[in-house]
Amino acid sequence: MFLETDRLTLRQFTVDDAPALLALDADPRVRRFVEDGDPVNLTEAAQSINQWIAGYEGSADFGFWAVAEKTNGQFLGWFHLMVWDPAHPDEPEVGYRLTEAAWGKGYATEGCRALIDRAFRCTGVVRVVAEAMAVHTASRRVMQKAGMRHVRT
Repeated sequence: MFLETDRLTLRQFTVDDAPALLALDADPRVRRFVEDGDPVNLTEAAQSINQWIAGYEGSADFGFWAVAEKTNGQFLGWFHLMVWDPAHPDEPEVGYRLTEAAWGKGYATEGCRALIDRAFRCTGVVRVVAEAMAVHTASRRVMQKAGMRHVRT
C-alpha cells in the first residue's frame, strides 16, 4: 500500500489490474476530457501498467497509483503524482481518473488532498500543479476543494 485515506487505498498497480483499467478507459464519459477521447485496448492498458510498475523502482513518492474503496476493495481508478517537467522536479502534477460510479462522492478531492499533503511532507516539493480543460468544471472544482488555486487558463 502506498497511501491510505479515510475511504481510499492507493497502491501500486499490478498486471492483474489491466482488465479494470481497460474498463475505466473504455467508458467514453470517463475519456471525454482526456487525451484523444478514444478508448484503449487490453494490450495498451497492460503496457501502461508495465510502464507504471517500472516507474516505482525510480521513485517511492512519484507514480501512478491504483485506487480502491477501502471498505470493499472495489477498483475506482487511479491517481498520479508525477514530475512532468524535468526542469522543475519540485513541482509535480497531481491527477486522477475515476470510474463514473465514483463521481460525485468526494473521492477525487480526498485522493488529491492526500497526495498533495504527502508531496509536501515527503519530497521537498515547493508547489503541486494540476491541469484540466476549461470546460471540465468538475475537475476544476476538485482542484479548488483540494486547496489549489487557479493560475491561468
